[in-house]
Amino acid sequence: MTRILAVTNQKGGVGKTTTAVNLAAALAANDVNVLLIDCDSQGNATSGVGIQKTEGMHTLYDVLIDGKDLTNAIQHTEMEGLDILPADKNLIGVNLELTNAADRESVLRQRLHGLRGKYHFIIIDCPPALDLLTLNALMAADAVLVPIQCEFFALEGISSLMDTIDRVRESFGHPLQIEGILLTMYDERTNLARQVAADLREFFQNEVLRTVIPRNIRLAEAPSHGKPILLYDPGSKGSEAYIQLAKEILTHEQTRSAQSAR
Repeated sequence: MTRILAVTNQKGGVGKTTTAVNLAAALAANDVNVLLIDCDSQGNATSGVGIQKTEGMHTLYDVLIDGKDLTNAIQHTEMEGLDILPADKNLIGVNLELTNAADRESVLRQRLHGLRGKYHFIIIDCPPALDLLTLNALMAADAVLVPIQCEFFALEGISSLMDTIDRVRESFGHPLQIEGILLTMYDERTNLARQVAADLREFFQNEVLRTVIPRNIRLAEAPSHGKPILLYDPGSKGSEAYIQLAKEILTHEQTRSAQSAR
């Protein structure tokens, strides 16, 4: 059964795309098939796995607006087991072009229906805004993974996101789950980072994942080389952290499977 995770935070600069790319790669390294969907018109997840837009190449825009076949748009990456549905700047037009569409919030979910079963995980990299693209991602997802930087306004930003998730559940009857809150860009040397982490764990308790993503220069360098950190520097602290995150996500999956089997 495919599990679809939307990596989202309405606040930018929290390591959202870094998490989507590297979690997808780390899951693929565990011998499961993974599809990464770039839902951001900046296309950073696309370039982050080494895919460059070429003439005639279909993207998420073509799938959503022109109804192009998903299988013709999906690209293989250098990482075995990891495919990507790429994005480019045309995606910025989706918010306008879907405005009058029937079930406009569910177009992505409808397009992905035929892929359930082909991939173990589908990871959606959301744009840093609450727009129609993000809403489509949330409606397509089974759960959300929320990266959050350990900084002063962290709690304020995540509260508004939780309100958004509640509205999606209530307005559309969609049982969207919280996969977890992920602490990113963590610098254990600073009192502020330690205090924010403690506050988040106190407030959200078990929803905060055990894995913490550290500040790591190799992690920051990897996108410019078009590689996930597992390919760029597999021995780095950043790589080790995302390997640990993948294991934690897979453990969640095993726990859910065991509970549903009872």
